[in-house]
Amino acid sequence: MDLDEVADELYGLPPGEFVAARTEAVRRARAAGDRALAGEIGALGRPSTAAWACNALVRELPAEITGLVELGDLLREAQESLAGDQLRALGTQRSRLLAALTRQARVLAARLGHPLSDAVAGQVEETLRAALADPGAGEALLAGRLTGPLSYQGMGLGARPDLRVVPSPRPARAAPATGSPAGRRRPEAERRAEEERRAEAERRAEAERRRRELEAAREEARAAAAAAEEAAGAARAARDRAARAAARKEQLLARAEELAAELTRVREEGTAAEGDAGRARRRAAAADRVAQRAAGEGERAAARVEELERALREG
Repeated sequence: MDLDEVADELYGLPPGEFVAARTEAVRRARAAGDRALAGEIGALGRPSTAAWACNALVRELPAEITGLVELGDLLREAQESLAGDQLRALGTQRSRLLAALTRQARVLAARLGHPLSDAVAGQVEETLRAALADPGAGEALLAGRLTGPLSYQGMGLGARPDLRVVPSPRPARAAPATGSPAGRRRPEAERRAEEERRAEAERRAEAERRRRELEAAREEARAAAAAAEEAAGAARAARDRAARAAARKEQLLARAEELAAELTRVREEGTAAEGDAGRARRRAAAADRVAQRAAGEGERAAARVEELERALREG
């Protein structure tokens, strides 16, 4: 086992798999009898989400991250040579590149199943900014073994220790020479060659920016197409519900009409029954009067019979 190989493997894993893989690597090192290596592996720090995203970005887009670090070198050279126009052009390119790489990091993290929050995306952008501003931070980012985000306050890195957990096998890049003002006066041919290199670097960076923007646009288009399909499905379901509701409404209206007709019929029958009842009451009253008269006549007739019988007995 080799520490560099183990570190490259561990820092390429998703955050949730790091600890278990590190424990397994320590076990293998101990089983091989290399306790010193086991201790070094055990000391490897678990990366934060922002650091993991930066490490994944380096593995996914190594040329773009190298271009970012090289752009930082060009910016420092432009500052030293007081090339104002070039400095402004490179500054514009820096802002575009930082925004594009941060957006690409978010797309990559989402594709790998770990979407970045706005706060974590801000830490990723700050780390990229530090790598662009400071050569040491650039080397740390290129190693792909960050354990936490980097920051740059203008006077240096805010967290300079532990830029890299293990030494990177990458050769150190030479820092740009400063020299005296006289030493910076280069021959015309060398100056033109330097300008051509800068122009070529700008063209490459611009091409990479456009490619990244195209990839981001394609990703956004795929997401929009998926959202549109989901919205179309929701619209179809809403139309089905509306159709069912309209059919139910028609059924209820028809039933309401039936009930209204039934209510009218019942009211008419009630009115007719009320008339019949009135007539029946009047007939009953007339019958009562007839019965009363008949009863009176019966009583008078009985009295007349009794009177006649009494007169007959007496005579």
